[in-house]
Amino acid sequence: MDDCCSPAQPQTRAIKTSPICPRDHSRGKSVPGITLKSLLLPRSLEHLNANASYYFCDASDCPVVYFSETGQYFETKDLTVAVFQKNGGLDVPICYCFGWTRQRILDMVASQNGDQVVTSIKTHIQAKRCGCDVNNPRGRCCLKDVNLFIQHCENILGKS
Repeated sequence: MDDCCSPAQPQTRAIKTSPICPRDHSRGKSVPGITLKSLLLPRSLEHLNANASYYFCDASDCPVVYFSETGQYFETKDLTVAVFQKNGGLDVPICYCFGWTRQRILDMVASQNGDQVVTSIKTHIQAKRCGCDVNNPRGRCCLKDVNLFIQHCENILGKS
């Protein structure tokens, strides 16, 4: 797992294909069970198979967020939060732990302070305040998404 919030683990190079989303047929990425337990609405959580492995579908045009190899799935309507990869709203978080929404990041980039966003998040991570596994629907660190969005904003604003 590419998790900036946990100590580095030795990398293994096992070749394994990820399960396919039952709706859009894209490959899913493994997500910890604690993520689903934290973010599913109670009515959806009642149907979670705690013994199954779940995968995250990051296709923006697919309503499925999590799915299992047995075909069970949960959609955006089943979660307590909006999913960054599936909702383009400016008020949607990219960093769920520390409230960095698209709008907040865009404002920082526009005011020439985009680098402070990543610095702030990294400071919190180093202080062990990060909880991506329970806050981020992807179940892993947001820094890659944050950096990509900052680059996107810089390109739009002509600040790169």
